[in-house]
Amino acid sequence: MLVRLLYASRTSAKLTPKMIEAILASSRRHNPESGITGILCHGGDVFLQVLEGGRDAVNALYNQITRDPRHEHVVILHYEEVTERRFAGWTMGQVNLAKINPSLLLKYSERAVLDPFAVSGKVSMALLEELIATASILGRAACHAGGEG
Repeated sequence: MLVRLLYASRTSAKLTPKMIEAILASSRRHNPESGITGILCHGGDVFLQVLEGGRDAVNALYNQITRDPRHEHVVILHYEEVTERRFAGWTMGQVNLAKINPSLLLKYSERAVLDPFAVSGKVSMALLEELIATASILGRAACHAGGEG
């Protein structure tokens, strides 16, 4: 059974390129063997991530994320059983929201910053859908993609 889980968290320390690279490297090793796909967005001190895959694999990864000292205030925004993946093309796509046009963020929230804690899970999912439509996601499955895990 496939599921989709969308969560948000805050970083426990200043988000650095080295921290992102460590997360990406971990995903390159673990997500393909677990059958997990999705997207990791980061901006400021916030992570927004969607995970797709088998229920047991997604739940196990989410539980691991909640224990990861790099994350604080981990919140599930949306969880559903699905018949197909929306993010199957990414072992874990990456979006640095600092490089996204602020008007795209403003379209979905009160301010032009990533704050999934201030909007619904449905709104956050709509933002991710638009990032796909605008080709803003890096790291297709055939490439060296990365993300949480």
